[in-house]
Amino acid sequence: MSFSEKSNHIFDDTTMLYHRYDDVDAIVENPFAERTIEYFLFLKNWIDAVQWHLEDIIRNPEIDPVEALAIKRRIDRSNQDRTDLVELIDSYFLDLYKDVPVAADATINTESPAWAIDRLSILALKIYHMQQEVDRSDASAEHIAACSTKLNILLQQREDLSTAIDTLLDDIAAGRKYMKVYKQMKMYNDPNLNPILYAKK
Repeated sequence: MSFSEKSNHIFDDTTMLYHRYDDVDAIVENPFAERTIEYFLFLKNWIDAVQWHLEDIIRNPEIDPVEALAIKRRIDRSNQDRTDLVELIDSYFLDLYKDVPVAADATINTESPAWAIDRLSILALKIYHMQQEVDRSDASAEHIAACSTKLNILLQQREDLSTAIDTLLDDIAAGRKYMKVYKQMKMYNDPNLNPILYAKK
């Protein structure tokens, strides 16, 4: 099984598991051994699923402003957790390929493997929710047709992205490409870099 196949399998299962509860506060035990790559992939998609639904909730035009602010803060924390997790997944690849001799003409990719896998996780959620729209019994034929077209595009996008990820990993394993990970440099969360925050010191 390729890495993208493993990832897609875990992402689809995790997305289905989330929707069995359909609750942003649901607590579900990660079924994989702690700190394995499977553990990180499950956690990645679970965070994405919760955040997807928080983004839905906050767009309710009748939401209480106090509740909306609390959810916005929660989304900010979720984004930080997501970024931290992507870096953990990239650390897995850095360790996996640390002894690979890099060819003299090796090139760097536009993004690291984990950021591509991040997009694969989001695609699992897009596909699930677009399928829900296709299956609606209360929607118009036009709506269902439009969503069917979009679903087919998403499925093709997942196929293409999966191929690209596996090709990238093969190239890194063969030394044709090399990884370089730039640790996050988010400024708005840092009290020493956000002028609104450090002005209050």
